[in-house]
Amino acid sequence: MKKFSSKAIIWFLALTFGVSVFVFGFSVGRSSAQEGIEAKLDIFLQVLDIVRNDYLDKNIDGTKLVYGAIKGFLAALDDPYTRFMEPTAFKEMQIRMKGAYSGIGIYIGMKEKQLSVISPIKNTPAAKAGLKPGDAIVTIDGKSTVDMALEEAVSMIRGPKGTTVKLGIFRKGAKASKEYPVTRDNIKIEILEEKQLSKDIDYIRLNTFENQGASIQIEKKIRAASTNGSKGLILDLRNNGGGLLQNAVEIGSMFIESGPIVFTVDRNGNKESLDSSGGVIWKGPMVVLVNEASASASEILAGALKDTQKATLVGTKTFGKALVQNVRTLSDGSAVLVTIAKYLTPSGDDINKKGIMPDVVVTLTTAEAESLGLLGDDPNPKKDPQLRKAMEILRKEISGRAEL
Repeated sequence: MKKFSSKAIIWFLALTFGVSVFVFGFSVGRSSAQEGIEAKLDIFLQVLDIVRNDYLDKNIDGTKLVYGAIKGFLAALDDPYTRFMEPTAFKEMQIRMKGAYSGIGIYIGMKEKQLSVISPIKNTPAAKAGLKPGDAIVTIDGKSTVDMALEEAVSMIRGPKGTTVKLGIFRKGAKASKEYPVTRDNIKIEILEEKQLSKDIDYIRLNTFENQGASIQIEKKIRAASTNGSKGLILDLRNNGGGLLQNAVEIGSMFIESGPIVFTVDRNGNKESLDSSGGVIWKGPMVVLVNEASASASEILAGALKDTQKATLVGTKTFGKALVQNVRTLSDGSAVLVTIAKYLTPSGDDINKKGIMPDVVVTLTTAEAESLGLLGDDPNPKKDPQLRKAMEILRKEISGRAEL
């Protein structure tokens, strides 16, 4: 244990206060609200003094106390996406952005204040263990997830290859929760998959927006589809938990000639438009498949394509995560992910906690979902009603254009 020295106390206060100023957006001595924060910090100092002088264990781990305090006051914002990442966790996140990391292969989020599975990633331990989109995670290694911060859950779930984490899962329709032991492994995310479903319809499944090369890879596939004579395109965003905003904007620019892909609105109501770059490479009929596990960047892209009438959305309502996080690196290699704005679709719709309703709603029965597997290992319209409907829509559009 590290000795909690006077120097550590000063550093603790400086860091805590500095991050507090960042989160609330005030500078020292510039507002009455800031004076209120300083008054509460006096209470904090009193508690700190009590712990330092009276707590049974004199050897207090200063770093642990600092990190715990930061996590605590960020949790008080009641925003699961504003969170603190310790140095190791932040490094792992940076590695994950490059497409590989160690863990179980799962996207998680908060749904109605319940820690939930957004989507397992194909061919990962989470998928092989049988976890499904919409599963409620009620315990992690026996610890209840009630009031658990998102980052704490992420830290508990990830870990070295070969180790096991036990997730208590409550599934809709079940009478009780069930424990799933999942053995961690190295995770390599396949960004996308492509298949020509017929001589004139091409299918691309985009699995993640997290990888920094996602837009480059999908551009190659779209150009190839066009070269091969495809007249219709199906873009499958089902079970895509999102990722980088820039990927959504760059991919949207491949279909939308001009204008906004998405709007962001900050705390002061300032509205910024992230516009198409104009590099359109596909102008033919298009269908986008979405479901309740399509989140974040998936919703940005789907919303833009729907609002600009560049694609017909088919499936079920999306997840409803439309907040902008900014990553601020701190001096010790840790980081704060702080919500700084919300997204609006090009038509001005706020979809956070609401999701996007597709143009054509096609639900899957439990049996159909089970038969398809996680993402539909082999896209087959005969087994997949949503994909079948997409094919029907495209054939009509292709036929109509041919008649003209």
